[in-house]
Amino acid sequence: MRKRLIKILKFSVYAGLFAGMLLLLTNMWVNARSNRFIYEDPAKVPANRVAMVLGTSAHTANGFQNLFFKYRMEAAAELYHQGKVKKIIVSGDNGDKSYDEPNAMRDALVKLGVPFRAVVLDYAGFRTLDSVVRTRDIFGQDEFVIISQKFHLQRAIFIARSKGMTVSGFRAKDPALRSTRMKVQVREFFARAKAVLDCYILGTQPRFLGEKEVI
Repeated sequence: MRKRLIKILKFSVYAGLFAGMLLLLTNMWVNARSNRFIYEDPAKVPANRVAMVLGTSAHTANGFQNLFFKYRMEAAAELYHQGKVKKIIVSGDNGDKSYDEPNAMRDALVKLGVPFRAVVLDYAGFRTLDSVVRTRDIFGQDEFVIISQKFHLQRAIFIARSKGMTVSGFRAKDPALRSTRMKVQVREFFARAKAVLDCYILGTQPRFLGEKEVI
């Protein structure tokens, strides 16, 4: 019985080490395929007709302003005002009537001086893969700029380029609070492994496509 228990423990340790190594390698792969396409200086961002902003809630669970949201909107407005893009797709979750990321994003952009007509709403950006694929398959864009924080851009660019799209990323500012960033980045570590599975093994498609709305 003791020998069997030792074998089980050894197997568990080796399996854990193997899984950890796979997670580390997938994260390294995502970074290697995306980092050179991420820009921090808006002047250096390749000009494109369209930018796509990855959605998040305007407020945190406890009702405070979500700085990830705020900084993404500011980055998108900056690109527009510098003439780098002419249209901005705001792609987010509108799974029920009480939760509407896209309209909140558009309202924030309009307050930052982006014309109402320059903002295109994508109500079915339920996750990053959905937002990326729908930008191509619904809105007709093979080349575009993605806007989010760096950790998120790396995964989004990886997904897009794995599917043959020509994209670059404009990095939004990160919130200063380290604990907030750490929590998100830990979750992101596992999300990247899922992105690799989705793109290269599972062939995952967006939850919803629908009619085309070519920009």
